[in-house]
Amino acid sequence: TGSVIDRTFRSGEKFDEPNLEEREMQYLYASEGQYNFMDNKNYEQILLTEEQLGESKKYIKENMNVKILFYNEKPLGVEVPMFVELKIIKTYPGVRGDTATGGAKPATLETGAVIKVPLYMNEGEIIRVDTRTGEYIERVK
Repeated sequence: TGSVIDRTFRSGEKFDEPNLEEREMQYLYASEGQYNFMDNKNYEQILLTEEQLGESKKYIKENMNVKILFYNEKPLGVEVPMFVELKIIKTYPGVRGDTATGGAKPATLETGAVIKVPLYMNEGEIIRVDTRTGEYIERVK
């Protein structure tokens, strides 16, 4: 629920280990702020909200496999791969003479994320993105 509870514990007090489970699931589609995932083992489907996905929603695309952490059968969050390959769908055109060291420009990716890419990159190109930092890594051939 997002509420904070204050509790005081004595030193040496023991706690039960939480019932955490990580499952590999496939992202299927989004609809009205709900993201649909399917368990790769038993084909069960679950819905997650944008809030549960957090920043991960910027880097997931249909049919991508992700890891979802569950606590007592309730999904807590999504772990995307460290690097993902995404298509640039909107950016300013590259101009002849732009170099790899010449700076950066904004580009919108197929997931809706906006990141900085080198000046020579064009729409339709596939790039590798670091999901931890949201930074451009390299062009994918």
